[in-house]
Amino acid sequence: MICTEEEKDSLNKDYETLMLHLRMAVNESFNQENQERLRSAIKAIRQQEEKDRHWEEAAEEKRPCWRPLKFREIHDTLLKNVVAVRLQQTHEEESGADKLSTSLKREVCRIGKHVQKDLLQVVRDVQQCYTPEFDICNMYAQLYRQAFATKLMELARTNIEFQDCIYILSWIHVYYPRNILHQDELKPHINTESLGALLPEEDRTIVRSLEEQYLSHKEVEVRTWLFNALKKEEEIWQTSNKPELIDGCYFSNLALDLIPIINGAMNETVNVLGSRDNAQRILLQLDSFLVSYKKSIADLIKGKHVNIPDTLKANLFNIKQLREYIEKLEDLSDDVKESLLSTLSEMRNSCHSYFLSPIHKELKEQYSKLWTPAWFSESHTITGGLLSFLEEMVQHFSDIQSACKKELLNQLHSEVMTEYVRRMLKGKLKLKDKSDQEAAACLLCEDSARINSLFITVGSEEKWLSMILPKVSEVVRLQDPGALQLEIVTLARTYPDISECQVLALLDLKANLSKADVRSIKKSLHENRDSPNAEPTPAFFCKVPVKRNFKTVFYQ
Repeated sequence: MICTEEEKDSLNKDYETLMLHLRMAVNESFNQENQERLRSAIKAIRQQEEKDRHWEEAAEEKRPCWRPLKFREIHDTLLKNVVAVRLQQTHEEESGADKLSTSLKREVCRIGKHVQKDLLQVVRDVQQCYTPEFDICNMYAQLYRQAFATKLMELARTNIEFQDCIYILSWIHVYYPRNILHQDELKPHINTESLGALLPEEDRTIVRSLEEQYLSHKEVEVRTWLFNALKKEEEIWQTSNKPELIDGCYFSNLALDLIPIINGAMNETVNVLGSRDNAQRILLQLDSFLVSYKKSIADLIKGKHVNIPDTLKANLFNIKQLREYIEKLEDLSDDVKESLLSTLSEMRNSCHSYFLSPIHKELKEQYSKLWTPAWFSESHTITGGLLSFLEEMVQHFSDIQSACKKELLNQLHSEVMTEYVRRMLKGKLKLKDKSDQEAAACLLCEDSARINSLFITVGSEEKWLSMILPKVSEVVRLQDPGALQLEIVTLARTYPDISECQVLALLDLKANLSKADVRSIKKSLHENRDSPNAEPTPAFFCKVPVKRNFKTVFYQ
């Protein structure tokens, strides 16, 4: 289509007038008095877009020379400029930003709050001027995201302080996606999934750099807090003062002080980074701390401090609190959790050994009389002496916190039972006939009842230990080889950790049992012990050493 010069001049003037009105309308989009003008401009854009589409279908030589006008593209470019200008015009008084501590925080806050305010105005007012095909709310949201992201990247590339780093990350991961986009008034109008993160994937290098700066600083900070707390605890140990008594039990604040520190750092990390993915790095600081704590306990035990027993009693409470805390953590891998709990178990065992080793040392003489001819004739007196001493010793545990005391008594209970069976299997007592064996089985059950009754009374929870000696007594009592075979297999299924050597040591107590019967029982054990037991019991016999050699029985 051919135009005269006069027509071209007229069209250019009309075009410039229309463009001027369009620019004015779009530039004043946020002026409520401009709404009618904006609405008219959008109507004109739609009309011109429709004409552009109409003439696109015509042959090129028949199209007007000014087509297509592409007013929609011009509108979109104008809108981008509007957003850029508005974010450059943020004011100092914007939403209390002036109260923040650094210039970077104030600037980011002003921009962020301005984005929030403008998006709300788009939803409330501006979108009323547009038709649905413009999808104007999502368009504005994308433009503001791009402009905000550009400014944040510009700031992040500078050498920023730690607190500024936290603030930028908080806007990226928390304030922008949660506080702005998820406002009730905005949510129905903005497609947050298509909008994406504030900083897109191609800019993740900058985000990762900020996250690494934050995490490295936080690791050092948490590690410093933990070791300062341990140092403070060690300083208390050096004094002549006893630990604090609460409800009659020695108590230390170390674990109760540390756990909130860890939780606080974890919560801050999750809030700043927007996820729990890197939370484990904070928890990993517990590893070096526990190793140092373990060494401190070991040094305390070796030292000459006046309050070692009371200090260890107080620290048993710390160890238990930390163990329970770590067991509940969900942000640790199984390997790391196992390693931390192993260190704590070693610490607890060191403390237990400090209290229990002297008891076993004092009981050595009473232990040595068990399952000897002297015991066979005076078991009530010998076992009674052992129990009297134990009862006296456990009174010294009355000032240990209840749950820790139970764990200590559980271990002592298990160790006394282990020593009893060890002495039994040493073979210092030979039971010649049925009468001796039935009498010994009876004494065995009496000792079991007395020992386990004492421990249950003072607080042990290891009630399953009370079943071991009565089951062993059946092996001692029975005479029929066939019945013995069944009883041995039952014993092995109930206690899968019992070894052949231990079984042979037990059978060796029965002097009237032939080697052929022993071999037959051993064969039956081989063939039948692996059948599953409905209720597996805790390991016990693996803790009972047997040093005697039974090769002659094995190979005959």
